Parts: sequence; C-alpha cells; structure tokens
Amino acid sequence: MLVPPWLEPLLKTSFFNVCRFHGDGARSECNMFCLDCNRDAFCFYCRSSRHKDHQVIQIRRSSYHDVVRVSEIQKVLDISGVQTYVINSARVLFLNERPQPKSGKGVAHICEICGRSLLDPFRFCSLGCKLVGVKRNGDASFALDGNNEALALERRDGISRRSVSSRSEEEESREGSQQDMYPATPPPPASTARRRKGIPHRAPFAS
Repeated sequence: MLVPPWLEPLLKTSFFNVCRFHGDGARSECNMFCLDCNRDAFCFYCRSSRHKDHQVIQIRRSSYHDVVRVSEIQKVLDISGVQTYVINSARVLFLNERPQPKSGKGVAHICEICGRSLLDPFRFCSLGCKLVGVKRNGDASFALDGNNEALALERRDGISRRSVSSRSEEEESREGSQQDMYPATPPPPASTARRRKGIPHRAPFAS
C-alpha cells in the first residue's frame, strides 16, 4: 500500500472552522483529524469525548496554510523527500501545494510537481505534491516499511543532529551574551607599597 486510506481525505479536509457542537468553548476550532475514523475535522472537546483512544493528529496554521508537525506525522507516514521548515521552534511540513510565482533561474532546488522553489535538495514541497508524485511515477511511497522506514529513520537522525547543533550554537550565543552583560570581576591591583627590609636597631649609647 503506497498511500494510506486516510491521507487523501486529510489533504481535502477543511480545518479551523468552529465546531458545530462546541461553538461556545474556548478551544472550539476544528484543527484535529482522526486517522481511525477518517472523517471531518473536529475540535479539542470532540477528541476527549469521541476519539479518546484513536490515532489523532493536530493541524496547525502558518501564513494561512495548513501544516503538521514532523514529530507527529512521521510516526504514521514516510515523509522522505518532502521539504520541512522550522516554525515557532517546531519542525513542520505543509499539507498541500502553495501558490507561488514562477521560480527564477537562480533557484537550485524546486518541487518536482508544482515547481515551487525549495530551501534544500528535497523532491516535494508538501504531502500533496508527494502524493501526486507517488501516483504518477511510483518511485516513492508513504508506507513505513523496508527501505522507506530506513530512509525515515535516517531523516529523523539528521533532524536530531541539526537540532543538537542548533541548541549548542544557541547555548554558546547565550553564554556570550551573559558574559557581555556581566563582565568578569577584575583581579585586585598589585600592592605598590615597599616592603621593609627588617626591624631597625638603634645605635647603642656611648659611655
């Protein structure tokens, strides 16, 4: 199975509408999708009451486009070949293609399906474009088994190494800032007083 049965419904689902059952609640926006039920989006309260023991992923928004965190989606899907981004300190990928002007000549990496410019040497800009590529060429898969699982693990390891490197750089930068804010206490100045060579002795009185 190259494509799981819930993926296409997920990509076609409209998110962030107000829940018709919990419209008065503070967390009533429909930003969740159940992989077991494979139906419409639902809110936080629906999850607690109707999808308690199901596989659920949460959809987020970036510049009016739907994204999902890599840490969630990579557990159920092989995302190799899809460009990822760091948004609000979390690594995410886009669900669907985003419109963009035609890429210029100086762009090094582009999506194989829609031609969108990419930051890194990936094949697709989104899960939607990878889906088209899987159906069109058959040289990619979403299934987490065999070689695809190894690729996914390798990708996760690469992300972990980049995260550790970023944290190290951040810590070094923070330490440098603290050193600038709180300069080291200077050593005490060397004493300039002359040491006395010894106790002076008075000359004896003459007899």
